[in-house]
Amino acid sequence: MADIRCLNYNFGMQFFKIFLRVLRLGRAEHRLTILFVAAALLVACAQILEPVLFGRVIDGLAKDARFGHYVGLWVAMGSLNAVFSIFLSVATDRFAHRRRLQAMELAFGRTISQPYQFHSLNGSGRVVRTIQTGADQVFSITLSFFRENLIALGSVVILVPMAFSLDVRLASALFALALIYTTCNWFVIRRTHIRQDIVEIKHQGLTSRLVDVMANVTVVRAFTRVGHEVDLFKGLVRDILKAQYPVLNWWGVLNVITRLSSMVAMLAIVAIGSSLVQSGQASQGQIVTFVGFSTLLISRLDQLSSFINRIVGQMPTTKNLFELIDHVGPEEIPQDRFKTLSPRGQVVFEHVSYQYNRHGAKGPGVFDLNFTVEAGQTIALVGPTGSGKSTCLSLLQRLYSPDLGRILIDDQDIKDLEVSNLCGSIATVFQDPGLFNRSIYDNILVGRPTASRAEVEEAARNAHAHEFITARPGGYDFVVGERGLALSGGERQRIAIARAILKNAPILVLDEATSALDNETERWVQGAMDRLSEGKTTFVIAHRLSTVLSAHRILVMSEGRIVQNGSFQQLRRENGLFARLLQAGELGEPTHEREPEDAETRGELKPLILAPSGPQ
Repeated sequence: MADIRCLNYNFGMQFFKIFLRVLRLGRAEHRLTILFVAAALLVACAQILEPVLFGRVIDGLAKDARFGHYVGLWVAMGSLNAVFSIFLSVATDRFAHRRRLQAMELAFGRTISQPYQFHSLNGSGRVVRTIQTGADQVFSITLSFFRENLIALGSVVILVPMAFSLDVRLASALFALALIYTTCNWFVIRRTHIRQDIVEIKHQGLTSRLVDVMANVTVVRAFTRVGHEVDLFKGLVRDILKAQYPVLNWWGVLNVITRLSSMVAMLAIVAIGSSLVQSGQASQGQIVTFVGFSTLLISRLDQLSSFINRIVGQMPTTKNLFELIDHVGPEEIPQDRFKTLSPRGQVVFEHVSYQYNRHGAKGPGVFDLNFTVEAGQTIALVGPTGSGKSTCLSLLQRLYSPDLGRILIDDQDIKDLEVSNLCGSIATVFQDPGLFNRSIYDNILVGRPTASRAEVEEAARNAHAHEFITARPGGYDFVVGERGLALSGGERQRIAIARAILKNAPILVLDEATSALDNETERWVQGAMDRLSEGKTTFVIAHRLSTVLSAHRILVMSEGRIVQNGSFQQLRRENGLFARLLQAGELGEPTHEREPEDAETRGELKPLILAPSGPQ
């Protein structure tokens, strides 16, 4: 029993916490909210006075007395009610729209600042639903409270004391009605709020499935899975309805109980009033006034009940939105620990280990990575699929945080660097180019938003993209479509390379940047990349022999560990994994001639320093 009381108390605190959090979004416009409260109280007073004035008019008619001044006051109250109601209707609507967009802005900014691990664990569908539905609930709660329910709350608070001041016996019936409404609502809320949380989780799963299928619609069609995916979606819908119906049943029961209690309260007022009129203890006008009070109280309690029900029904959604806004990832550090970085390009991995962890289940990773790359060197990472190459470079960009060890850039631990400062020092070309549904110009400009149009076009020329761009309708203003699907794979890759060229960062990360290009285009782009990497520290995930030949040093990875390192000639002579990859043709063939040579014979840069990588 104590646990149940604690659970109900915690739920009540959570309810009011979320409600107040929604209202606090408008604290920047606190003067306007104060004006809303004042206007709502005036409207509430005007609506309460209407039954009182109506009762006085009835008494005047019964006694054949003058009652013109009551009619005039009634008209004045009605006019005041209309004016302030119009003000609340227009101003609160605009206010609620601003709060909705403010909530979306806060959630969006927090979401895109999260590390990659956050997105991989939560999924885009779940996050998008949280932002959209949460912001919609902020709008609904804000608008409904300030435009309607603040008036309803003010009416109840003012009406009950006023009724007791007029007649205690009739007021007692009204008070009993209010008590029944409150008790029934709280009972149903206690019975349904946990089930509503389950419903919201199922809705998030449905949205995640929808986004997942739509993103892979070509696969669905190619493997004739349309019917199968539709059946799976229908199954999720059935699960949602199965979880939702018990909640709806409780709210249906509540509606019946409150309607019956309203009818009983109204009959009680009429019965008590008739007895009082017959005994001469009350006038007909007073009975009319209390009937008006009961009608007004019932409508206001219905209104507040529906408002509370909506908040409770959507509380999981609103709670998820604020949890997202408040989310602090493990990689976030206090502002006073932020350091700035003006890198030369030296990169050090000191016994770095990381293992993927999804919902408590350990997966693959990298282990005891221990090496130093001097500024200006080009390092190729080679190994079978799943050997840890991409994970290694993801750790460098702080997409993930190491479980053990640390990563230094110019003797500064990257975990102490502001993320924007770190990422500003690294230019990346991903295997998936990652283009926005915007113009080609805007996609290249992502590399350096302050660049001029001439600089954007120069970067495109260096990436051998200018020719195909100008051939497109609108040239640089051509919109590439979602994920760049209006372009070919090679064109998308060259846009991504142009973006990295424009950024001109001291550290380059190339995840097989030329993988989608034909041999002739690759020669051009490889030449541009060679010029771009001059004097810069470059990490290349290599799947082609041409890329390996251009590297100063090669790190060979297997099962998350570095198993070989050295120049091309050194590794080719060793009877190791690299030699076996060459013999098996895993590195393909070179697309442009370049004589392999040891870094030591070139004498251009300091050799890569590789410490022992732990037990193999």
